[in-house]
Amino acid sequence: MEYIVSARKYRPMSFDSVVGQSALTTTLKNAVKSGKLAHAYLFCGPRGVGKTTCARIFARAINCQSPTADGEACGQCESCRSFEEQRSYNIFELDGASNNSVEDIKSLMEQTRIPPQVGRYKVFIIDEVHMLSAAAFNAFLKTLEEPPAHVVFILATTEKHKLLPTIISRCQIYDFERMTVQNTINHLKMVAQKEGITFEEEALAVIAEKADGGMRDALSIFDQVASFCQGNITYDKTIEDLNVLDSDNYFQIVDLSLQNKVSDVMLLLNKVLSRGFDGGHLCNGLASHIRNVMMAKDPQTMQLLEVSAQQKARYVEQAQKCPPVFLYQALRILNQCDVNYRNSSNKRLLVELTLIQVAQVTQPEDDAAGSGRSPKRLKTLFKNIVRQVQSANAASQVAATKPAVSGAPKTEAPKTDVAPAATVSTTQTARPAGIPKLKLGNLGVTFSAMQKTGENNNSAQSNADDSNFGEGTTSGIEEFTQQSLETAWLNMCNRMQMIPEMKALATRLKNILPQLKEMPNVEATVDNQNLLDLITPLKRRIQATLRQNLNNNNLNFELVLAAPSEIKVAMPKPELFKKLISDDPNIAHLVEMFGLELS
Repeated sequence: MEYIVSARKYRPMSFDSVVGQSALTTTLKNAVKSGKLAHAYLFCGPRGVGKTTCARIFARAINCQSPTADGEACGQCESCRSFEEQRSYNIFELDGASNNSVEDIKSLMEQTRIPPQVGRYKVFIIDEVHMLSAAAFNAFLKTLEEPPAHVVFILATTEKHKLLPTIISRCQIYDFERMTVQNTINHLKMVAQKEGITFEEEALAVIAEKADGGMRDALSIFDQVASFCQGNITYDKTIEDLNVLDSDNYFQIVDLSLQNKVSDVMLLLNKVLSRGFDGGHLCNGLASHIRNVMMAKDPQTMQLLEVSAQQKARYVEQAQKCPPVFLYQALRILNQCDVNYRNSSNKRLLVELTLIQVAQVTQPEDDAAGSGRSPKRLKTLFKNIVRQVQSANAASQVAATKPAVSGAPKTEAPKTDVAPAATVSTTQTARPAGIPKLKLGNLGVTFSAMQKTGENNNSAQSNADDSNFGEGTTSGIEEFTQQSLETAWLNMCNRMQMIPEMKALATRLKNILPQLKEMPNVEATVDNQNLLDLITPLKRRIQATLRQNLNNNNLNFELVLAAPSEIKVAMPKPELFKKLISDDPNIAHLVEMFGLELS
């Protein structure tokens, strides 16, 4: 006897035998009973949910010469027998993928003119209608809108969005639903009983989940597993044959993560990967599992679980152990892993880090080494380190300059010794012919960098500090120099720039150079009254910040408005460039050696 696959052998022959489409089949049966038939129908939905099957049942029912009271075909009349024996001249099935040209549609239009010999209607079932070309659609429009009275069109497609709006508007639209897991399991049970196959319900649940809502796919997988198991479908053999990751792995990962057992999670991951499973597949499956656990926490969302009754009970049990924060954070971490997985060069490391983060969601806050968590007070840690370094530097500078400070009422910034340009070898000053002149901008040299000594070195320290401004206190009375004052001033301005509302003012404060008048009096000269009005409300905060950074609680900060004669007019860049060259022989030598010019 010829073997027939289950998807064909158990294909429904009546509306009542269609699985999972009760609302739709009821509508079609009522249309057959009342005789109120449309001239065109559009069946759309996922693959394997019964679109073509329902089209055949409907075509058979409307041509039946003696339909039953509930709208089903009798199966005894000539029309029904000819359809079952595949010799009916009233029902035509066309494949839109292979009959998609204008000539094919014109040939179909010619057939619509001939009335049926047996029965009342000529039914044209066009499967995968979205594959028709644009020209074929246009040729089909007029006939589809006003076909002969004896013609009914049934169009079926899995991609309704590819159809022209003019086609959709001429049809009655029926949207088929995906098969639920429970409906699929029930149908597979019926097939297994008729075939004399023993089964475990958990195994059928795996097949139903693997089918992803398609009954035809479920029956194909069922045949495959039945051949592998030789008539006894068990859970272990099913996951072995389908190479499906056992859901027990997901339950174990969640249980271990709740206990923060990172090592056990890593061992379980290695076991899964050694069996040939992909790490991204594991993360996606774990995300779906945690989503199901989250749905199981609320009785109202339990209906969203498309699993067997036994699996649903396990989800409910685990949901009682999982706090909502763990579920939300785990889903966020796993979703980020899914986004980054494709572009990761070390995919296993990414999966391991993801599972480590999931396993530490419920871990108590721990600053101990090896805890695997980010430090919560990282900025404060760096802040303390920078303060210690600054205090040590300031103490060494005070010790080096203390005789000069105590002997004079006014402290001057130490001058940097400049080596004469003549000490540089003349062989280095000659620029080889053919080398183009360079621009300052290409070397990253700016006027502000030339004018402010030590700014680049101080910026690293300022970036290490946090964005707080003027909130520190100190009890020290250490002496400080003009250079350390300028350093503290620049650090304060850099921290102020991190505060959005003070960014513009911090830039203007950088142009002000405070002066150490007499220890510990500091004075800042402001060019105009408007700027003075802006800074005055911050005077106490600036003073507190300088006291903290310089470790001197006696520091007194004053603001002074500059006299008109003291205001310096900003020099244009060309003149400033010439002045820098004339004032500093090293800059002049650098310009000559590299052929620098102003950009």
